[in-house]
Amino acid sequence: MKIPDLSPAVRSALEAGKPVVALESTIISHGLPRGQNLEAARAWENQVLDAGATPATVAVIDGVPKVGLSAKELERIASEDIPKASVRDLPVVMGVGSSGATTVASTAYLAHLAGVRVFATGGLGGVHRGAQESFDESADLPILSTTPITVVSAGVKSILDIGATLERLETLSVAVVGYRTNTFPAFWLRESAFSLEWRVEEASEIAAIMGARDDLGQQGGILVANPVPQHQQWDPSIHDEILASALTAAHDQGIRGNDVTPFLLAYVLEKSQGESLRVNLDLVTNNVALASEIAIAWSQRRA
Repeated sequence: MKIPDLSPAVRSALEAGKPVVALESTIISHGLPRGQNLEAARAWENQVLDAGATPATVAVIDGVPKVGLSAKELERIASEDIPKASVRDLPVVMGVGSSGATTVASTAYLAHLAGVRVFATGGLGGVHRGAQESFDESADLPILSTTPITVVSAGVKSILDIGATLERLETLSVAVVGYRTNTFPAFWLRESAFSLEWRVEEASEIAAIMGARDDLGQQGGILVANPVPQHQQWDPSIHDEILASALTAAHDQGIRGNDVTPFLLAYVLEKSQGESLRVNLDLVTNNVALASEIAIAWSQRRA
């Protein structure tokens, strides 16, 4: 299979059975301000390298799905107006020769096609508030149910319906394990109101779970819930105040359906005066560190 196209470094690492960590590109193109986004993308790639693994940032460049970007391609993702491309969009952007920043769903999908088994992101998409009316649910969830990849995430953003998201993950048979936590994290915060059934203490345990999944022939993903460190989380009282204000503003302004989440994110970013963005950067860095450990443990297990 020629799709996706692998960078020389990623191809070499996979052929040699060396650890590889997939990274998404939507956070670069849409999640961070220009200038800061390229700096962060380079830092995360270097972090993977320093840990002893190979980074594989995923994107579609001029109609070609890429697992592992060149320096120039990474700059394009950070500087050009590139649309998000989820799994349903991949054949479209490929067919018209366009570029696209991959979401969690499409990153997981393309990374799996390439043979990459571990993926670090910020937060997983989930069931949106009011989904009983809008039917708004992230494509991340069903894709993970059919894609055998291990995703390291700081939970889901608190603007989403966390309880409904966990119910959907259970229904879709996506295994969820907490890394050194018994509570599902809420992205900016270490803890939500929802407990987890399974907890692991070491990356090697996660690699063992991956091996057991393969032995069973299961095709679903594994979600590793990795809370942001205590000293880096957002002040819970300020978070709760701003979130409540954001929800009230959305209701008062008649924001509905698919418009709710972008409105809430923009509101939180503005009212937090950059604090939410700071936590976002810290938690991704934390997830990249753990994903690198898991990829190395998986490589050692296979060897």
